[in-house]
Amino acid sequence: MMNAAKGGMMEVEWGKLAAQNGQNADVKKFGNRMVTDHSKANSELMALAKEEGVSLPAAKSSGKWKSDKDYMDSMVKDHQADLAEFQKEAQSGTDPDLKAFAAKGAKMVSAHLKLAQETQSKLK
Repeated sequence: MMNAAKGGMMEVEWGKLAAQNGQNADVKKFGNRMVTDHSKANSELMALAKEEGVSLPAAKSSGKWKSDKDYMDSMVKDHQADLAEFQKEAQSGTDPDLKAFAAKGAKMVSAHLKLAQETQSKLK
């Protein structure tokens, strides 16, 4: 839950930066999608955490924008790692609510990874 919360908040913050500072229209579009999708997932996770009595970390500032390429490279890498974590929790987790959240999250992260890879390939 903690990793998902930290990662989700980072996706929203970096997505905002990409939407504002990206040079490529596809990068801006990807950033906006991260804000929309991860804001929704974060809300669901916070509700689940409240039910479970878990306190999640607060959002941190995202840092400085470097380039479209750096952003997309990090998004591919980040979504690959996130997908592995979500799939692991969905398959071997012990809490049924968390397993369901992870299974739903894995589908979203998988779609984001594919989109990130497609966007990344347009920047080369």
